[in-house]
Amino acid sequence: MRNRLLGILIALMACVLAALGVPLAYLIAASEQSKVVVDRIDDAARFAQDLPTQGRASATAAVKGDPQPGPGDTGRLHALTSEAARYHELYGARIGVFERDGSSVAAAPDGWHAPADGPGAEAYREALAGRRSHNPPQVWPWTADRTLAVALPVVRDGDVVAVVLTESPTGPLRARILHRWMVLAGGEALAMIVAILLAVRLTGWVLRPVRTLDRATHDIATGRLNARVAPSGGPPELRRLARSFNDMADHVVLAIDQQRAFVADASHQLRNPLAALLLRVELIGLALPEGSEEEIAAVREEGARLARVLDDLLGLATAEGSRPEPEPVDLAELVRTRTEAWQPLADRRQVRLHWQGPPLAHAWADPIGFGSALDAVLDNALKFSPAGSTVRVGLTITRDEVTASVTDAGPGLTEEELARVGDRFWRSSRHQNVDGSGLGLSIARTLLLAGGGSLGFASAEPNGLSVLLTVPRRKR
Repeated sequence: MRNRLLGILIALMACVLAALGVPLAYLIAASEQSKVVVDRIDDAARFAQDLPTQGRASATAAVKGDPQPGPGDTGRLHALTSEAARYHELYGARIGVFERDGSSVAAAPDGWHAPADGPGAEAYREALAGRRSHNPPQVWPWTADRTLAVALPVVRDGDVVAVVLTESPTGPLRARILHRWMVLAGGEALAMIVAILLAVRLTGWVLRPVRTLDRATHDIATGRLNARVAPSGGPPELRRLARSFNDMADHVVLAIDQQRAFVADASHQLRNPLAALLLRVELIGLALPEGSEEEIAAVREEGARLARVLDDLLGLATAEGSRPEPEPVDLAELVRTRTEAWQPLADRRQVRLHWQGPPLAHAWADPIGFGSALDAVLDNALKFSPAGSTVRVGLTITRDEVTASVTDAGPGLTEEELARVGDRFWRSSRHQNVDGSGLGLSIARTLLLAGGGSLGFASAEPNGLSVLLTVPRRKR
């Protein structure tokens, strides 16, 4: 969630910076070009003012070598020509004063004529029509082959008599545009870095209570009902959600405790009447005539079964109500000890009980709860294993967990039955003739969950059931 939220915030900031940066980059380029255009228009206007106002034709003839120039025109045209040469040398731009027929009055470099095509020709035609160049095509840093053409008409008595045309190289202009773009890009990159840092801090601030809530929810889902959300920062809405979650968890725990107390009390209260009832059945059986022993035996068997169910219910309520504190345990020693304790029963049932595992396996578990869960699993395995078969007990260690496995050679379970095994009071329809209440594996699962572990089931090959008791290697 943090990565998705960061991605959304960064994408939005990138869009905002792009929406601001692209128009600003265009305005920078247009502003720089506008400065050059204004300068060239001013330069062209100055050259237009220096053009002789009287006897322009005779002055032109004098420049071309005519022996009858007008008075003063020759000097002004020579000065205009010299100034154009100096302008070209200083700025590197071509400049020329052309008559309407395209003939040159003064131009630099020498021999430059009015262009016949390209941007210069278009500007020249606009000037001949009496319009000043004001909007040449935009120059960009990647248009290296472009020149900037500006033309200004010279008007006398309402008529265009000449045109001042400049064609400037765009290298310095493109360099200035690129430099300002790099400054802009640097500013946007800095803004993006600041935005990313702020987004990281913002997402951390927003998601801190969410992570705390997620951990508490996971703890409660795995059986640690005492988990609560500690007060933390974040938006007010999430802080209220954390308080509401704690209130909800308290009410859930209260309801579960009441349910467990009811089951425990009911089981305890029913045991005494059941014991009295079984005693009366025994007394009645003594007074019955011969031949009724079979009925009395059936009643005794059902009574004993009901007593076992009540004992298991009381055990389940006790297991669910326990709040064990996991501690470091040598699981190999614990599993080996419990396996040896069940060896006499295995011998009576003619089942081989085989233990194989590492000599040492440190884990974090409740030793009493884990031992009781393992006892329930071993009892179930021995109960369903036929005589002459083997129940295998093993121990495997991974990076984060230690798993004890108990594999029997019984009839096993189908995939559908594997999904339900461990549910309260559930028993396979194929195993109804086997003694039991259907609560043994439920008690084992409850004991493991209370200590931070888990209980899993898998089919064994070629037949049988494998039960996996898993606990963490470190404190969670």
